[in-house]
Amino acid sequence: MKTKKIYFCRHGETFWNVENKICGATDIGLTPKGHAQAEETGRLIKEKLEKGEIAIDEILSSPLSRAFDTAKHIAEMTGLPLRAEERLKEQNFGKYEGTARNGEIFKLEKRNFVQSYEGGESMLRLCQRIYNLLDELSKDDKTYLLVAHNGIARAVNSYFFDMTNEAYGDFGIKNCELLEYQF
Repeated sequence: MKTKKIYFCRHGETFWNVENKICGATDIGLTPKGHAQAEETGRLIKEKLEKGEIAIDEILSSPLSRAFDTAKHIAEMTGLPLRAEERLKEQNFGKYEGTARNGEIFKLEKRNFVQSYEGGESMLRLCQRIYNLLDELSKDDKTYLLVAHNGIARAVNSYFFDMTNEAYGDFGIKNCELLEYQF
């Protein structure tokens, strides 16, 4: 039986990434560097597809512009079909949206999985929607590239690997980094 894979890519650099702010569910656009990162990622994926190093049937993206614009660049470069997937939208960090990404209080708060950050979304609810999506995607014969956010990367990684609460809270990937997972 062939091993089913799924790929994950974080969006390109945003204006709030540069300002060290938490984007969360706030729709923040890509910087010119972010667009260039997405185009380069599209070129790299196209090259890997052409060499047969990877196989992808469809791109699913968060509807937030930073991820969807990244996915559009990749789709344009590769010719892969693209559609928005609401469940890939970044976690709403409530009162922490727009605050410093490296704030000590927020770092500790990310380890409290039940809390909704005063109007946001808890880690448990986030993981529920991501795990449900991954369960669905594992059952068909397609290979997907998911284009989303750092918080979604955390949830996806925890689906495939056991993580402590601390490791979960500390996990992160670079802008336009591409990860591969096996179901």
